[in-house]
Amino acid sequence: MELLWGEAFFAGALAQLVARLTSLPAVVLLLATGLFVGRAGLDLVQPETLGRGLEPLVGLLVSLVLFDGGLNLRLAGRDLQRAVVQLVLVRGVLGLVGGALFAHHLAGLPWPLAWVFGAIALATGPTVVTPMVQQMRLIPGLGRLLEAEGLILEPAGAVLALLLLQLALGDLDSWQDVAALLALRLGGGVAIGALGGWLLVEVLKRLPPKSDGLKLQLSLGMLFLLVSGAQALLPEAGLPAAVSAGVVVGLRLDAEASQLDELISQLAQLAITVLFPLLAADLSWGELSPLGWGGVACVLALMVFRWIVIQVGGIGLPSLGWRDKLMLSWIAPRGIVTAAVASLFAIQLQEAGIAGAGALKGLVFLTILLTVGIQGFTAPALAKGLGLVQPEQLGGAPLEAALDAGPVLATAVQEQPGGE
Repeated sequence: MELLWGEAFFAGALAQLVARLTSLPAVVLLLATGLFVGRAGLDLVQPETLGRGLEPLVGLLVSLVLFDGGLNLRLAGRDLQRAVVQLVLVRGVLGLVGGALFAHHLAGLPWPLAWVFGAIALATGPTVVTPMVQQMRLIPGLGRLLEAEGLILEPAGAVLALLLLQLALGDLDSWQDVAALLALRLGGGVAIGALGGWLLVEVLKRLPPKSDGLKLQLSLGMLFLLVSGAQALLPEAGLPAAVSAGVVVGLRLDAEASQLDELISQLAQLAITVLFPLLAADLSWGELSPLGWGGVACVLALMVFRWIVIQVGGIGLPSLGWRDKLMLSWIAPRGIVTAAVASLFAIQLQEAGIAGAGALKGLVFLTILLTVGIQGFTAPALAKGLGLVQPEQLGGAPLEAALDAGPVLATAVQEQPGGE
């Protein structure tokens, strides 16, 4: 088991090094590295040897990434706030329905599992979006919108997927039960996280200025206690609790939060570096081959359908220009939470004797492979072509393109150093 962790950490670190030296998308290389050293390749890393211990560990590390995202979440301005709310609501409904339709008619999943796939596919979290946004140097307003979408829909999608799985297994009787429990678990998780974040800030404010190490330890201790406690009270409520706690800490600490976040972000990056190869190593080509071209068509249709979702979500939002909508339509990679949820659900479905468990897991991982691979390689060029990349020195065509993109993004560009 010790060798497994050593191999996973080394594989992830090597992928990050290659990404830095070549400027290739880091998330693509992390995924490819996991496939190469895992069951689909050399079979050196075997996550199944961790058994049930993998699930809580992945949950805690993912919560760290979400907490870091919450710390950085700054939705200044009503236009940006309205854009986030409207996009999340529209995508939450249309994305769920579209994902289920494509999974059933193109990939052949039975309806109960197709709805589960639709909920899982909602997650476009910071584990993949944030590295892409940072590496392509996307202008801040658009980057914040993408990260906020993932931070909200990733925990919401995980909770909804679990409830739809329980509906498929017969543990819940109706969609009304799903809706009621979704509100309870999301609301409960947010409340627990907000309370924990408030308490953490009160403690951190009373510590001496030069005690960064202690602040980090207390933050991690409180975070993991919040997440595990929320999970024990309300299944899958730990993820919304992590986001909520991060937002509260970031807002209340204000300037001091940047010092804490610098430490948290390094740990979050380390979590991404090991989790992506570890979960990708659990995938075998045998789980993808039964899907055939129907699975590929399902994922490609889902990618194209996002353009329609963004157009609908952008109705009445003058702050989003056509360049913004086109860029938003093309960045929706699925990542660690998607992979972790799919792996866990496949085990539960197999234990319950439900047909299609392997197909569900294979389709989810195919979605991760295609979205991360295609969008990871093409999004930087698209952002540059649309003039949505932060220029090193403002002025000229890049600034003019950003100003033409919409008021929200223009404001974000002008807020950068040198943009006065």
